[in-house]
Amino acid sequence: MSRVYLSARPVFLLKTSAALALLATAVPALAQDALTVLEPVDVTVDGGDGTGPIDGYVARQTRTGSKNDTPIAAIPQFVSVIGRDELDDRGANAKVDEALRYTAGVFAQPFGADQDTDWIYVRGFDASQTGVYLDGLNLWSYGFGGFQIDSTFLERVEVLQGPASVLYGGSNPGGIVNLVSKRPQPENFTYSEIGINNFGNAYLDLDTNGTNEDNGISWRFTGKVSGGDQYADQSEDFRGVLMPQITWSADDQTALSLYAYYSSLDQNTGSNGFLPYYGTVEPQYFGRIPRDANYGEPSTDEGLIQQTLVGYEFEHTFDSDWTFTSNARYGHVMRKENQPYPYGYYDPATGTGFLTKPAADGAYLTRLGFNHKTTVDSFAADNRLNGNVTTGMFDHDILVGLDYKYYQLDSVQASSTATPISVIDPVHGVPQPANSVYLDQTLTQQQLGIYAQDQIRFGGGFIATLNGRYDYVHTDLDDHLGSVSYRSNDNAVSGRAGLAYEFENGITPYVSASTFFNPLIGNSIDGPLEPEDGYQVEGGLKYQPFAFDGLFTASVFHITKNNWTVTDPLTFLDSQVGQVDADGVEFEGKVNLNDDWKLLGSFTWQSQEIKDHADPSLIGNEPYLVPNVTAAAWLTYTVPEGVLEGLSLGGGIRFEGESWADMANTEKVPASTVFDLNVSYERNDWTAAINVVNLFDKEYVAGCQGLNVCGYGQSRTITASLGKKW
Repeated sequence: MSRVYLSARPVFLLKTSAALALLATAVPALAQDALTVLEPVDVTVDGGDGTGPIDGYVARQTRTGSKNDTPIAAIPQFVSVIGRDELDDRGANAKVDEALRYTAGVFAQPFGADQDTDWIYVRGFDASQTGVYLDGLNLWSYGFGGFQIDSTFLERVEVLQGPASVLYGGSNPGGIVNLVSKRPQPENFTYSEIGINNFGNAYLDLDTNGTNEDNGISWRFTGKVSGGDQYADQSEDFRGVLMPQITWSADDQTALSLYAYYSSLDQNTGSNGFLPYYGTVEPQYFGRIPRDANYGEPSTDEGLIQQTLVGYEFEHTFDSDWTFTSNARYGHVMRKENQPYPYGYYDPATGTGFLTKPAADGAYLTRLGFNHKTTVDSFAADNRLNGNVTTGMFDHDILVGLDYKYYQLDSVQASSTATPISVIDPVHGVPQPANSVYLDQTLTQQQLGIYAQDQIRFGGGFIATLNGRYDYVHTDLDDHLGSVSYRSNDNAVSGRAGLAYEFENGITPYVSASTFFNPLIGNSIDGPLEPEDGYQVEGGLKYQPFAFDGLFTASVFHITKNNWTVTDPLTFLDSQVGQVDADGVEFEGKVNLNDDWKLLGSFTWQSQEIKDHADPSLIGNEPYLVPNVTAAAWLTYTVPEGVLEGLSLGGGIRFEGESWADMANTEKVPASTVFDLNVSYERNDWTAAINVVNLFDKEYVAGCQGLNVCGYGQSRTITASLGKKW
């Protein structure tokens, strides 16, 4: 699913474990020769290095919130971590937005299952293009020039809720999503898996890892090929992905990893999404628009995405215990698309299009013809030094760094008013008018940032976190049609201050305040876009119980964003409408009760308010699309012994509350509740599984971005798989 944009903004090395051995010693009894000996008990927890595998659902360490290995409880912001076990149990092994369905503070897939785009909103703000990172380096995108990572290739998906400019520079103010890749491990294994869903879309995965301890080399190759029919009528895709990696550990203090990632997607998407409110949410005289209808042109529709990523990660610890870390990545993506797509209704009697309601004498959809070719070259690098210093009663964990981002996009876009199509009986093959080029431009943005962080422990349990950052950004837009070329230079200082206290019972309350800076590319109706900026205040509580392995986080927050930019769905022009405020409450808990029971739950309440707008009638309203309330829970049980040993049963429930369908707040998208299911059986290194999304095939609209831009939620999807580990 794609959308026409005139100026649019629409993606360690090894795990370690710490074991606490509780050993009893010989205790003299009443007689000298009497002795009582307690048996050793091993309690294993995820010590982790902040990037490696997670045992079960509960992560303890992360790098996303601090850029160095830090306990999640010590970070003065809400952090969510989704590990490989959780992804596998829920069957989220294709798209990143699938992985985030159960995460607090995140609204994912507002237009349903979209194969070529990950749609992600964090704390109510769109993170799809300016809030996605891979291994700490940005996957920043603009318009159609975006990257997409297959979640099969990830070890973790982490969300830092709230502004992250102090560490990462310009980014989404609601939060960022950091994708952590699978990395070579200190063992030899091979795992392969085949699967197919109820639409006839099949896949084959291969993940093989090798190590040679004598020369300190480990390597890993992960590959995937998938393809077949999609849910929409006459839609199909074919995708291939591969990721080779090698890690060389020269000694205990030095490690270097090299990796590459290549993917290709060839698809005919159909046209789920961008459908009218009246006819999806509200039935009309013909009923509802069918979920599986194809309103494109299957014989000529084309969607092609090819992307390449090449990078390295280097880490060296000096004898002084200071650690230098450097990572860099080059990325290239090419996207092509040719497809008419619907936008509103068409009245055949008057020849009027783009209507929000169908004509009385026939239900037809207006279609916009569209094609584009977009190429992107990007480079990102981050170098940092981390160490510990003690000054009196204060223990400092200091981090200083310098990072750089280069992003260049070449895009040609063309459009026309295509032939209308019947809602009930779509007829394909009608000749379409030629598209006219309306955009031909080269965009370049460079960002240089210097940052520092000091995590200070003192007073027996206090943790103070202080961050500062300076950014310089240069943007160059070369409009080859000669109308909107410009150059701009922006700079800003960002900061964060947080305070937490670790009680001995595992409870850690915290407060923090932070500012953000998010430079934009493009022109508004009033000229070049001004950078977004603003601030957040947050308070919360984190709890790590001692009775069982778990992590609970609760928070309240307030965000103010200035220079808020939205895209008009009809003219596709950006406008900076002023200020929007967001307030919210979040809760998330993850528990490994034991080896057999794993549980997670999340709840989010958030509300946004337009504080300033070019249209005074909208002041005080809420933005569209994002629901006020979301909640989710998932439970997995594995039979530990007996005839059914190895059988796992998992189930989840997801709730999305009401959301506004338009900025005028005249129409609402109703709440919805869907259920998911997992049944798997593991024996002798074989694993068979069935995953079901939307178990009862509930037909619902996930969200609307205006009365002509609504998307159905994903229909029931049943995936059967069989895997083998060697």
